[in-house]
Amino acid sequence: MSKYVSDFMAHVKAKNPSEPEFHQAVQEVVESLELVLEKYPEYRKAKILERIVEPERVIMFRVPWVDDQGEVQVNRGFRIQMNSAIGPYKGGLRFHPSVTLGILKFLAFEQVFKNSLTTLPMGGGKGGSDFDPKGKSNNEVMRFCQSFMNELYRHIGPDTDVPAGDIGVGGREIGYLFGEYKKLRNEFTGVFTGKGLNWGGSLIRPEATGYGAVYFAAEMLGTRNQTLEGKTCLVSGSGNVAQFTVQKILDLGGKAVTLSDSNGYIYDPEGIDRKKLQFAMDLKNVRRGRIQEYANEFKSATYTPLDPKADHNPLWNHKADCAFPSATQNEINGKDAQNLLKNGVYVVSEGANMPTVIEGVNIFLDAKILYGPGKAANAGGVSTSGLEMSQNSMRLPWTREEVDARLHQIMKNIHKTCVTVAERFGTPGNYVNGANIGGFLKVADAMMDQGVV
Repeated sequence: MSKYVSDFMAHVKAKNPSEPEFHQAVQEVVESLELVLEKYPEYRKAKILERIVEPERVIMFRVPWVDDQGEVQVNRGFRIQMNSAIGPYKGGLRFHPSVTLGILKFLAFEQVFKNSLTTLPMGGGKGGSDFDPKGKSNNEVMRFCQSFMNELYRHIGPDTDVPAGDIGVGGREIGYLFGEYKKLRNEFTGVFTGKGLNWGGSLIRPEATGYGAVYFAAEMLGTRNQTLEGKTCLVSGSGNVAQFTVQKILDLGGKAVTLSDSNGYIYDPEGIDRKKLQFAMDLKNVRRGRIQEYANEFKSATYTPLDPKADHNPLWNHKADCAFPSATQNEINGKDAQNLLKNGVYVVSEGANMPTVIEGVNIFLDAKILYGPGKAANAGGVSTSGLEMSQNSMRLPWTREEVDARLHQIMKNIHKTCVTVAERFGTPGNYVNGANIGGFLKVADAMMDQGVV
């Protein structure tokens, strides 16, 4: 780490104490940007980095609601409006007990570069609450969402800030949030993405993040004249991203053998075929059960409960060719990264946001495997959100085939940008540098054009 980067990081940590995930996200990007700042000192002179790590606006508010027993509950709501240099703020809402200001700042920061890579005119933002929808009734979720929107509605709009879903915020939550927004503002606008198909949503939006991560992996494999056909794949998570990652792996001839949730994971060496995937989707989306039930249903699978004291995640310790971390941040540590390499994995395409710690990223880069960082590999979700915004503006829905074709082309373009930029700055094959620098340049140039604001 150069003196400039170490001094810059010391400044960021001093100004943003107790936010390790934010520090991690910033450090990963800034280390890549050394190559740019040496070549283009005008960015340093204009203090672009110093400005880009400061949110344009942070909104924090209380969310009181009444549970089914008549008890008053109080949660905390957030919206981080990080950067609007290239378009209105765009990014998901996360409802999970782990949500803190630091987590959302890291997600908003990542979102700025991810949205830039899509080539669509979207700035970066993120929001959410420490509310846990798990185990809550539909009425409780509705009351919470309505209370949350009673404050958030003042700060969002189709040309200002367009939220979407994230962990804990699926179709049900988006419906309740949008319904309250529509009532409060007395207007029907495309202020949310991930909406229901009957009221302004886009086909392929639920599938897009998972599909995109697999399309990105296929593009990386293409640089070695290979395909996903016959490849064994490890997939973490069992929510939206993981489900459609498995589906697209099947479409392209691969075999997924794992799924997980916060309690543990299943390993099915025979592969998760379409019938088993449908069971998992019904289990998670309808019955809201635990992944252990998969192993009870299919005898080919074994279930391993999570051991919080373990120094590694055994899910990443199986023979495979490809890995698709699709659960949450920092789920692959240094030992996990070594286990993946030891077991033959040479393709990692991140469906989750920042699922690999910096030590693990460096292990992948040193081994020169095909490693697609989240801000590039999982940009399919926000890309299709951008396509949903376009359809809302035109008041015209596109067919499934048209949206999928546009998504596939966007993922090809993101891959091409990563490859081209990495080569341009002297680090061929380094998708981390390609994604960080490629995303930064567009935002930085827009900020230069718009002055000190």
